[in-house]
Amino acid sequence: MLTFSRVLGEKLGIKEYGALMHNRTPTALITGASGGIGYELAKLFANDHHNLLLVARSGPKLTQFAEELERQFGISAKPVALDLAAAGAPQFLFDQVEREGIAVDILVNNAGYAKYGEFAEVPLPEHLGQIQLNVIALTTLSKLFLGPMLERRAGRIMNVASTAGFQAGPLMAVYYATKGYVILFSEALANELQTSGVTVTCLCPSATETGFAKRAGNERSRVFASLRPMDAKTVARAGYRGLMKGKTLVIPGARNWLTVESVRLAPRKMVTAASRWVSETVK
Repeated sequence: MLTFSRVLGEKLGIKEYGALMHNRTPTALITGASGGIGYELAKLFANDHHNLLLVARSGPKLTQFAEELERQFGISAKPVALDLAAAGAPQFLFDQVEREGIAVDILVNNAGYAKYGEFAEVPLPEHLGQIQLNVIALTTLSKLFLGPMLERRAGRIMNVASTAGFQAGPLMAVYYATKGYVILFSEALANELQTSGVTVTCLCPSATETGFAKRAGNERSRVFASLRPMDAKTVARAGYRGLMKGKTLVIPGARNWLTVESVRLAPRKMVTAASRWVSETVK
């Protein structure tokens, strides 16, 4: 792997450090980078000449992907095999990045998972695991990496939520709730940082063709079996464009945008009933 370098911002004035930012290769850290949307985002960043920190649980797969990106795009890609759902993992990741002197210019909080089933039937560790990864890890990483970005007065954060976060979700109650948190957290943070030089973008895809449904156990639900999920490349491109433009909320696809708008206007019980219908298993 190539070595990343970092110039310490505290030794320079803001203007001088900002100028140096334009003279070095930026680095993006992507969680959940071994497949799906994170995988496609990594290719977009590499094609746009970003060095990469790729974080996921799958070590061998991640290492192979990093090597492919280095060969194809001539950038530096560092694989980090880490389960961010483990207690203390986000802090461990940040400490490792700091020790290696890596300046993270873009943070992509993409890692997340769901578990299908009624709340009373799903084991408690599955509920808590979703909260740990989808909420606590995302919040911790945002907090830790935001500090250096504010010192440099430059940076971008992307939090991957879902259109699921705009309504309640029977049969995936905790997952929908965690994505609602991500949306509201991202919008508030974007407002707080609007004059800081740091932008926050929340990507809200609908059902997407990734390994998500298989892990969640809902690949036979209507939303995946009947309603044509989007492909990960399309979602990643929309998110990447929105991130680079500094947009706060990105909802890929006209149909998804209309669905979100209708959710805001329709009676809440009706929205919840519809949400359950699309989550039910097709027989």
